[in-house]
Amino acid sequence: MLKKLLKSLAIAVTLVFSYVHDGMAAETGYAAQISDARGIKVTVILENSALAAKDLEFRLILETHTRALGDDLAKSAVLIADGKQYLPLGWKGAPPGGHHRKGWLRFKAIIPQPRALELQLRLAGEPSPRSFKWLLK
Repeated sequence: MLKKLLKSLAIAVTLVFSYVHDGMAAETGYAAQISDARGIKVTVILENSALAAKDLEFRLILETHTRALGDDLAKSAVLIADGKQYLPLGWKGAPPGGHHRKGWLRFKAIIPQPRALELQLRLAGEPSPRSFKWLLK
């Protein structure tokens, strides 16, 4: 039990350090969105620098101890802005499988910049997509 607690604490500290170390805490200004349901925790971070770039990027961190994370995230996601849906340009990160995955989903920039973004992620075996929302500055 103590071993599991220490491992969970180490993972949490690593994620926080990684988040701050990468400059995202100071750079993004947007809160990370977290969905922890059905044995899978998904954290999504909107990369602020992407709002001024040609592509939008979302950093995803998936964690589970119940099953392998085998989803093709480029096919499982859709971005919704001002009522329109956008498909990802691609996924750059850990391949399907395992219990811990992280990487970036990339979308073409939306011009003009919308007031809000919603990333929907439909994971295998889940009855409805997970929704992550941001109001843009």
